[in-house]
Amino acid sequence: MNPADWVDAGVHPPQRLPPGVDAALAYVAEVLGHAVYRRWTLADLKRAAPSLADAKRAHPAVFALLLEHDAAIEYWAHGRLHLAAAGAAPSPVTVLSRVLHAHRRRFRDLPGGTANSTDRPGLTAGSEGDGAAPPADAPAQPASTEVADTVGLVSSSGSDPTALRVWLTRAGRFMNATTTNSLGVTDDARALALFLRDRAQRSPHTLRAYRTEVRRLIGWCEEHRRGPLSDLTRDDLLAFRHTLGPAGSIGGARSMVPSRPNAARASEPSRSDASRRRALAVISSLFRYWQKTGYLVINPAAELSGGGAARMTWTPARILPARVLALCDTVTAGARPPGISPLVWARRCAIWSLYRFAGVRLAELEWSAEPGLPRLSVEPDTATAAGPASLSSGATDGHWTLHVRGKGGRLRAIPLPSRCAPVLRDYRVLRGLPAEPAPFESVPLVHSEKRDALGHSGLYDEVKAVLLAAEETVPAGDTATRALIHAASTHWLRHGYARTLVVDHAVPLPVAQTLLGHASVQTTAAYAGTDLTQLRDFVEGSFQGSN
Repeated sequence: MNPADWVDAGVHPPQRLPPGVDAALAYVAEVLGHAVYRRWTLADLKRAAPSLADAKRAHPAVFALLLEHDAAIEYWAHGRLHLAAAGAAPSPVTVLSRVLHAHRRRFRDLPGGTANSTDRPGLTAGSEGDGAAPPADAPAQPASTEVADTVGLVSSSGSDPTALRVWLTRAGRFMNATTTNSLGVTDDARALALFLRDRAQRSPHTLRAYRTEVRRLIGWCEEHRRGPLSDLTRDDLLAFRHTLGPAGSIGGARSMVPSRPNAARASEPSRSDASRRRALAVISSLFRYWQKTGYLVINPAAELSGGGAARMTWTPARILPARVLALCDTVTAGARPPGISPLVWARRCAIWSLYRFAGVRLAELEWSAEPGLPRLSVEPDTATAAGPASLSSGATDGHWTLHVRGKGGRLRAIPLPSRCAPVLRDYRVLRGLPAEPAPFESVPLVHSEKRDALGHSGLYDEVKAVLLAAEETVPAGDTATRALIHAASTHWLRHGYARTLVVDHAVPLPVAQTLLGHASVQTTAAYAGTDLTQLRDFVEGSFQGSN
């Protein structure tokens, strides 16, 4: 392995790694914000602290290993720092290769014929740098696999993938073939793939909803011999909206995308209004995205979803009572269960704290390497900090903030209560990270033992483990509480967070909307309807003394 063949695309302009393995390891450790590979000897340990006693307190695990071995190796793998004797640890080249592979969206391998790729002006962060350069006036096309992926997403059982592929890989009269087309594609299949990637990639629930509604529109187009999508007029979309009327008679294709049986459609009137609003919202989002990015010269779906029922008709119901949440908090604050390692238990407590006290959606804690989110930041508490002594004694924890990317790619910063700081700090230390994150740290927020970051299902399982442990503490006779805890999930914690803000503490709705990442303040206001007590107090106080 030659480190000079690797390019760091996370800086501007992109630059090559230093040629030596040791220099490359030092560079990667600096840009990622954590140690990657370090060899320890007793001499190194003495140089790292004023005295051997101080070194023992600062690095107890390293000190203990050096009592039996000549050298110890700290190396980064699977999202945390490991320690092993020199003979049992992987080589520096192996560690560097694994770290670069784990961050392959940032570090690109450009060996052999592409050795001068970074010298080309066209190579920027995120570009591949391989293959022949396209003409200056021709937009670069995404890989053909994106077309197959899109066909797979919008097709269903019984559909004809070949016919659907032919139908999608076309462009209509409103497709913009000029240089103002920032998507750089010239057919609906690739444009649809980019829309789904940008708007629904991080949430499987959003992706499932989007593919359902896009499939519904494609089915309607094929049934009525309209299309492609970039050829639809406003009259076409109004006719499609008419099929989503209050009666619930939702149209579908008869060949490429089969419609549902009559028996299934007959059961839809009770949820037709919600289905109609969802379908129009997705279609409006698709065409709005295409026009904003320059793929379409017009937006035929402008105000298509106007006139729908207000979101105030929605009332959140899946909320755990305060006493149940306190019971779960007691579980995470208690002793570590037998059979669970300290690191896994610390990770579980940290995950619970973030979902419980940040109100994030499930997918918002899933690591995304390209933007480096989610991440934590800490600002010192200048009002109370009195130097290192106060920090070591726990007098101040600073201000911790969670940064996430929510729906629609919207970024938001969520202040965390001070009770989260010790939990997060303990978890980071057990991972081998500094107690507080560095300003430009680029490391998964939650690690996995098998991969670099814990995925969607792993995060869910950790929260459910806390809920099930709390369920076991409820008396067997209290079946209602046990059933409530058993049915709860991460989104219940989000509802509880919102209700605490809006109902329990009367946080102004725009502030709560910002913290929750709601697109509409009406969604946030719906939580006020979960408890009439506060509303009644507001009304009583407003008209007290009136005749």
